[in-house]
Amino acid sequence: MATIWSRSFASTLTSPKNQVCSILLRFGTGKCMAKRRSISNLAKLPETHEMLRQTCRDFADKELAPIAASLDKEHKFPLEQVKKLGELGLLSMEVPESLGGSGLDYLAYAIATEEISRGCASTGCIMSVNNSLYLGPLLKYGTDEQKKKWITPFCSGERLGCFALSEPDNGSDAGAAKTTAKLEGDHWVLNGTKAWITNGYEAEAAVVFATTDKSLKHKGISAFLVPKPTEGLSLGKKEDKLGIRATSTCYLIFENCHVPKENLLGEPGFGFKIAMATLDAGRIGIAAQALGIAQAALECAIDYAQKRVAFNQPISQFQGIQMKLADMEVRLQSARLLNWKAAMLKDAGENFTKEAAMAKLAASEAATYISHQCIQVLGGMGFVTDMPAERYYRDARITEIYEGTSEVQRIVIAGKLLKEYGQ
Repeated sequence: MATIWSRSFASTLTSPKNQVCSILLRFGTGKCMAKRRSISNLAKLPETHEMLRQTCRDFADKELAPIAASLDKEHKFPLEQVKKLGELGLLSMEVPESLGGSGLDYLAYAIATEEISRGCASTGCIMSVNNSLYLGPLLKYGTDEQKKKWITPFCSGERLGCFALSEPDNGSDAGAAKTTAKLEGDHWVLNGTKAWITNGYEAEAAVVFATTDKSLKHKGISAFLVPKPTEGLSLGKKEDKLGIRATSTCYLIFENCHVPKENLLGEPGFGFKIAMATLDAGRIGIAAQALGIAQAALECAIDYAQKRVAFNQPISQFQGIQMKLADMEVRLQSARLLNWKAAMLKDAGENFTKEAAMAKLAASEAATYISHQCIQVLGGMGFVTDMPAERYYRDARITEIYEGTSEVQRIVIAGKLLKEYGQ
């Protein structure tokens, strides 16, 4: 995939950027770098990661930022741009090259997701779902046969996956799944409804969680690989959302949906464990998405403040504006370091649940705050669609909700913290 990545950029970007691509070939699997890094290097990225960051930023500036407003306004899925992400290896970053992925580490994934989201939050969300929520659990829990069938075809951008955990009534109570799966002969039969499924319309496969034994409560939940389309599975209407409007979000409705027995992911009753592990890693991706939105909002505010003249000087010279910009930068940089730390812990094979929750909480709330302050800096111009500030504000709000609300993140953090102190 690294070769495809380099070759694709060579045909689309200018000469200086092609030089960046050649440097990216040095990535390899990225695993050896994870062992050499320590938390003390957080202030400075390794050279290859910095080059990846710049390359993704160039792509976002050229391919995404110019069309982000129209995608949002028209609720248009960025199909062409998503395919390019696949060609560049950005839709399967942690997947080994042997399976068709890029073989990079999670820090690289966090960096790339932030930069893509800076250009278009919807595209960053699509990228995050395929990497973290769909490919992530398959990579960790799938059999060799499942990986060949359900991972490799979903690395190139031609096919996408989705993740179906939430339901209309269970909200943050992931263990209260009402969707059921019963084993009948050589098939599982699924019945129930999954809600708020990102990529629901475009995805060609879903990781679906269903109760296989109600008496065991959360230990009776299992995970299944469901192709789309398939008989017995229908889609609800596309939701008309406040933000990330270029993504499709819908219900998945299962009515006697037959799934082959071999499509069980992991062991029966492993579903809750798979879901929680997936969300832990996924929160790093959501934090990165939030950071991208926040970075774009900060840059928008700075650019406007330097150009807008009042009382014979740019408003960036007013102390009140400077105080806002300083607070925005502090929150952004603090959240970014938390997210890098969580990614590095994951790469090192250490427990990162608390750190991922902290990063997701800090980054999502920073995105809401920074996009809010961006509108304040722009004043009336921040309230109209001629400027992107209002879109950043709308896009930011969902990052405090999906893959665990801010309230859930605080519960996770507090639980881990008390455990560390022996309670």
